[in-house]
Amino acid sequence: MIDWVRTAATMGINAILPPRCGGCGEVTDTTHAVCADCWAGLRFISAPHCSCCGYPFELDDGVPGSGDNIDGGRTLCAACLQKKPAFDQARAALAYDDYSRDYLLRFKHADRGDLTPLLARWVYQAGRGIWDQADLIVPVPLHRRRLLKRRYNQSGLLAAKLARMTGVPWDGLVLARHRNTRSLGGLGPSSRKREVGGAFVVDEVRAEKCNLAGARVVLIDDVLTTGATANACVRALRQSGAKHVSVITVARVVR
Repeated sequence: MIDWVRTAATMGINAILPPRCGGCGEVTDTTHAVCADCWAGLRFISAPHCSCCGYPFELDDGVPGSGDNIDGGRTLCAACLQKKPAFDQARAALAYDDYSRDYLLRFKHADRGDLTPLLARWVYQAGRGIWDQADLIVPVPLHRRRLLKRRYNQSGLLAAKLARMTGVPWDGLVLARHRNTRSLGGLGPSSRKREVGGAFVVDEVRAEKCNLAGARVVLIDDVLTTGATANACVRALRQSGAKHVSVITVARVVR
């Protein structure tokens, strides 16, 4: 009886407010989906990729270059071989380009919280093999001034949804951005690193409540560009005892 009522209610809602493509807005058959045309434009990242930062290798047969890319049995990109990031591993669902940028800009700046289930599903897929070992999900925080202006933290929306999908608890207050950094758009790697250096702190009271010490943490953000923000967050989490930190984003910049 309950299932029948739920089905009838869903049909009624869809008749009044039909599900639409998360990209172009065209009517679709199912909720939180994209149409075939929009799907074709998205570049999902899959193996082979760097075992550490998740950067996709362009050669279909796996290891680019020579055996020098092997480190401890892991295949690493040149950047990770030269300098290992602060995080243990990073994964992203999509390559950041004109198609994925449109989704993220609307999600981030245009009050499109309705895109959360769609984007969270992609992030969930990107994190396969990570969720079942995670102890805590933490979103990259906004400074309070920016949060008041935007009214929501897009990374927090994703973290809350992913917590429900995975059963892994999340905390949106254990990590804080105590310095209001300027927008990183247009800045180079060195400038980005300087801008976010020391900008993040851990609330030790909340850290104790969510058992951060010794935890395997998943840090959630919308885009991984140079890794400056992610690395700054990870350093703060590690200083407060996090054992292992993975970074999972909706998209990442591919050089």
